[in-house]
Amino acid sequence: MSTLHPAQIKIPATYMRGGTSKGVFFKLTDLPAAAQVPGAARDKLLLRVIGSPDPYGKQIDGMGAATSSTSKTVILSKSTQPDHDVDYLFGQVSIDKPFVDWSGNCGNLSAAVGPFAIANGLVEASRIPQNGVVIVRIWQANIRKTIIAHVPITNGQVQETGDFELDGVTFPAAEVQLEFMDPAAEEPGAEGAMFPTGNLVDELEVPGFGTLKATMINAGIPTIFVNAADIGYTGTELQDAINGDSKALEKFETLRAQGAIRMGLIKSVEEAAKRQHTPKIAFVSPPKDYLSSSGKPVAAQDVDLLVRAMSMGKLHHAMMGTAAVAIGAAAAIPGTLVNLAAGGGQRDAVRFGHPSGTLRVGAAAAQVDGEWVVTKAVMSRSARVLMEGHVRIPGTII
Repeated sequence: MSTLHPAQIKIPATYMRGGTSKGVFFKLTDLPAAAQVPGAARDKLLLRVIGSPDPYGKQIDGMGAATSSTSKTVILSKSTQPDHDVDYLFGQVSIDKPFVDWSGNCGNLSAAVGPFAIANGLVEASRIPQNGVVIVRIWQANIRKTIIAHVPITNGQVQETGDFELDGVTFPAAEVQLEFMDPAAEEPGAEGAMFPTGNLVDELEVPGFGTLKATMINAGIPTIFVNAADIGYTGTELQDAINGDSKALEKFETLRAQGAIRMGLIKSVEEAAKRQHTPKIAFVSPPKDYLSSSGKPVAAQDVDLLVRAMSMGKLHHAMMGTAAVAIGAAAAIPGTLVNLAAGGGQRDAVRFGHPSGTLRVGAAAAQVDGEWVVTKAVMSRSARVLMEGHVRIPGTII
């Protein structure tokens, strides 16, 4: 005798690319009532939408695509903050474990927030020109920071197509410039400090690696930078060189946990397993020639340094937008490992090489009362609606 099961429920949603990431976007008011507030019901819903936890690691039964860059969710609402248009909450969904990490921002998907907000009535219609650019003031609710998006408009609609090329994204699109204001991340235990240890470079004891020089910075997203040569790499590595090496991945996770403790983000190594999204690990090196993952050559003379970054336990295929903010901020401050890899001195922008190509990021840094302050970081991304309508989940979920 068959058992009756509740039908699926439909939830309005938009599937968008932002930068080199993809995610499922929701208006807060479109979510079922129980998921309109933080908590277990919301997390359970987002996990099921994305298709996690999946012991097969494929997310076949959901909208995720089995990478950290595509296992993402966004919830947007009219802003509760003065002088802001939209509140932006980002959830990084674990692929194989039953949790959603709310500890940081996604810089890539930040590029899609402004376009979504305009298209979905979260920006006052009177502010949208027939042709021109709309400045969307975004309140990033995870880290309580302001992002300013410059979104192009054509014939009263968001302009999505264009000729702006972004390495790591196959097709050109319209450029969306992002300004990450006062990007030093507010993190528990870090007291808002950009360098939570008080040092530009620390000695970090890491089982498996030994004692490493590390720059640990809260800017865009908490990030731990080490020198590629110190951990046995050249800085030209692509994903296959690292992601298939389980011992290397274990060592990177140990490094991440030890750095997180020093940054005051966690109190014990065991806590790192519940905080996969932050901090990030990145390794840097001076410029070298290499072939990107698409086969396109990157010449040493065309970049200031090379950076490879780990996201959710794997080498990222390009560069996380928030980590790019951290790179720009650290590069602007003389003496950090990022700055030294780029040749040292003061600079207001760098172009770095990553596995998919190159990216330019600018940052304005100054010393105030002896402390380094970055007032903003700037970079360009692109965004595009891939699909809109409804996602469906079993009615038993919520």
